Amino acid sequence: MKLHQTASSHYQTVTGYDELGVHINGQRYAHSLLVLPEIAPVAWAGPSFEALCEDDFARIAAHQPDLVILGTGARQRFIHPRLSAALAAQRIGVECMDSKAACRTYNILMTEGRKVALALIL
Repeated sequence: MKLHQTASSHYQTVTGYDELGVHINGQRYAHSLLVLPEIAPVAWAGPSFEALCEDDFARIAAHQPDLVILGTGARQRFIHPRLSAALAAQRIGVECMDSKAACRTYNILMTEGRKVALALIL
């Protein structure tokens, strides 16, 4: 699906996605990714849902978002609370959803000025 660009083009915006990857500001990525509005996307260590560990989420906490949107792939899956304990200790919320919904939700919250992080498993 291709998304339309808005006035937020100076931020990291999801501009398209499919089953094999995601486009951030028109650049394609085919690996797990951490996206925040004001920094360039970075490779995220979470290679698969099953391999996620506490350290993966502790690295996200270092960016101090208000909310983390976790894209869990083709279907929505929920993480064990121990995985996001580092985030919860800093009062950072985590929402799990399928990756396509996560991309759409990130764009909406980002354009509202929220300090949101998109952790995307691809």
